[in-house]
Amino acid sequence: MNESGIDITNQYSKTVNEFLGQNFSYVITVCDGAKERCPVFPGKYNAIHWSIEDPASAEGTENERINVFRRVRQNILERVNHFVSNLDE
Repeated sequence: MNESGIDITNQYSKTVNEFLGQNFSYVITVCDGAKERCPVFPGKYNAIHWSIEDPASAEGTENERINVFRRVRQNILERVNHFVSNLDE
């Protein structure tokens, strides 16, 4: 993410408990494992699933694995941009 100018130093994985009581318009899962294990959020929301490769399971040389992370990052960026640009339609 640093390559893209995004500092994620203070980011961490969160449990669903940290979001209890919050309302969501959309819940987007980004890998098949998350879709299967993702808890159901209370309330009404639009569930969306994007089947995106899990870069953590990439194999090969360090450079090959880094390239998988880059490809996945780009895929997510493109999907988010498309999603956001179509929200008002």
